[in-house]
Amino acid sequence: MTHESQRRLVVVNAGLSDPSSTRMLADRLAAEFVEGVAGQGLRVDTTVLDLRELAVEIANSTTSGFGVGDLRSALDAVHRADALIVATPVFNASYSGLFKSFFDLVEVEPMAGKPVLIAATGGSARHSMVLDYALRPLFAYLRAVVMPTGVYAASQDWSGNTGDTAMLSDRIGRAANELARSVGADAADGVLTPRSVVEPVASNNAEATGIDNFARLLGGAIGARR
Repeated sequence: MTHESQRRLVVVNAGLSDPSSTRMLADRLAAEFVEGVAGQGLRVDTTVLDLRELAVEIANSTTSGFGVGDLRSALDAVHRADALIVATPVFNASYSGLFKSFFDLVEVEPMAGKPVLIAATGGSARHSMVLDYALRPLFAYLRAVVMPTGVYAASQDWSGNTGDTAMLSDRIGRAANELARSVGADAADGVLTPRSVVEPVASNNAEATGIDNFARLLGGAIGARR
């Protein structure tokens, strides 16, 4: 990770259409990230990779296992990045084949400890779990540090009622802020951990909202049996 006043952000967009809701989500996340980093007195060098423009090279490279030309430059940008924002449309309840094929070419070692913000778009909110069941394990394998907050945007989040759009804006702001803090001036050197990118949460916050503290309940049950 760089120790200068500038950070390298790479945005990987797997949206296929133009305009694309996936690209729109990625752009909003990037804008919030840049604003958050600027508040720490840092500048951002942003590179946006539209994978649809690299689709042929990605397909040709899956047999050889390495990229050439523009694809090689894209992979190098990912490897050198201080932070990544990755966004994919949901196809068949998972990330797109283009998205997976690109990251199959990404090397593990340069990804170790790299902060990544995951995002996805789909037609229905029912696919929101793709963040935790597909994207998060992929980047865990690559040894990246995935931000605690992932952002999923369904069609209704863009054009639905005011509550839906406000909730999406809140998630975007929270996720981008986590990423900004992970590469900020006060971030620890070396490999990042999720604990270093979020504020500690009081243990009774959940209880304040009416959610039982299951660790405490379990402890009580165990104590009663002794």
